[in-house]
Amino acid sequence: MDGKLSVKALAQNAFVHVAVAFLAMGGWAVFANRAHPLPEPLVAGLVQGALSGAITLALKRMIEALAARLSGLAALLAPPAAAVLLSIAVLTTIHALAGTPEIATTIALPTSVTALYSALYAAALFRARKVSHD
Repeated sequence: MDGKLSVKALAQNAFVHVAVAFLAMGGWAVFANRAHPLPEPLVAGLVQGALSGAITLALKRMIEALAARLSGLAALLAPPAAAVLLSIAVLTTIHALAGTPEIATTIALPTSVTALYSALYAAALFRARKVSHD
């Protein structure tokens, strides 16, 4: 080993995923709340960044657990639906408690990313399960 990190190693590193989620979605929250006086945009960014990091860690495991417990079409549709609904509930509640001014705009991008990721991942699990049973 020459001490260099490979792209594959970085892509599999949970800390990297959390850091990217924190920076990307926290940055989005600052942007979404930019019309409001400081510190509101910064607080929204810190809250969203922290939530995105935590959600990133939990989302994959939740989708896997639900998909494993369900069968048929439910294994394809329920995990992403649960992921999106849970994300909306958590993000809305925490941002309301934190006093984020633009909650809908702040959570729109993170929720869209959650929807896309969870649908694609659930589909991949569904397809892999179907192939292994054929």
